[in-house]
Amino acid sequence: MKNLVKLTRCLSTILVKKMDTVGVVGAGQMGTGIALVAAKDADMKVMCYDVDWSKLNGSMEWIRNKLYSYAERGSLDKSRVDEIASRITLCKRIEDLGDAPLIVEAASEREALKLEIFKSLDQITDSEAILASNTSSISITKIGSVTSKPEKVVGMHFFNPVQVMQVVELIPGLETDESTIDATKSVCERMGKVVGTVKDSPGFISNRVLMPYINEAINTFSEGVATIEEIDMAIVASSTKKMGPLATADLIGLDTCLAIMRVLHSHLGDDKYRPAPLLASYVHAGRLGRKTGRGFYKYDS
Repeated sequence: MKNLVKLTRCLSTILVKKMDTVGVVGAGQMGTGIALVAAKDADMKVMCYDVDWSKLNGSMEWIRNKLYSYAERGSLDKSRVDEIASRITLCKRIEDLGDAPLIVEAASEREALKLEIFKSLDQITDSEAILASNTSSISITKIGSVTSKPEKVVGMHFFNPVQVMQVVELIPGLETDESTIDATKSVCERMGKVVGTVKDSPGFISNRVLMPYINEAINTFSEGVATIEEIDMAIVASSTKKMGPLATADLIGLDTCLAIMRVLHSHLGDDKYRPAPLLASYVHAGRLGRKTGRGFYKYDS
């Protein structure tokens, strides 16, 4: 048994050394942040893909602007801006990610979409490629089940904004092997993240606790108990939090909050996880938070 453990660790070390490239699927807030930290903090080559080419270009522009802002503040040498940006390649086809030893899916929090992406990734990658999902609530075991290599599928849940938040939840599925867990953890640590390994359960740790808190704040506002500003002020003033629950919801994205609450309610079956009706109404109206310029608060473009 000891020899087997040593062999597994040896193999994962070799795999990490080979991981000089990461593929990222999705050019939204999370995918863009993951690409940034992979290129800047882990010195990795990054292959970015999204179905929307204009979104990819916007993602690259945001990354360049962020790098320039680091340089202006003195936290990054100006000579490194172009060097880091040059590590990132925009891809027009998902097939272009096929040679990456690690691919991180960071698409919208919709189960059907993620399953289709993983079916595609399974077809274009070899048997040793690690396929990670940035899902914040969906079962990794279920995602892995649509591939031919569930032992290489793992949850890699970053927090928003990725370049600021230091924690990553690492979620093994039922079939995920130890070498995959070890290799993924090592990559996260190269990115400067603190890694917590979490059981494959709806919402994992963070969102199982955070989302009901946000949901109840929405109900509190909906029932007229207090205004948006008063609710957030009360929480910030009475705790160590720097941001209230409604401002936090806007940062995360109200569509993402709703999707996670639906997963929690569906899989755990407790009415305490029932999504606030007002949350659904805001999403239907297109008020998704900061990314659309309006959620519970209004934001300048």
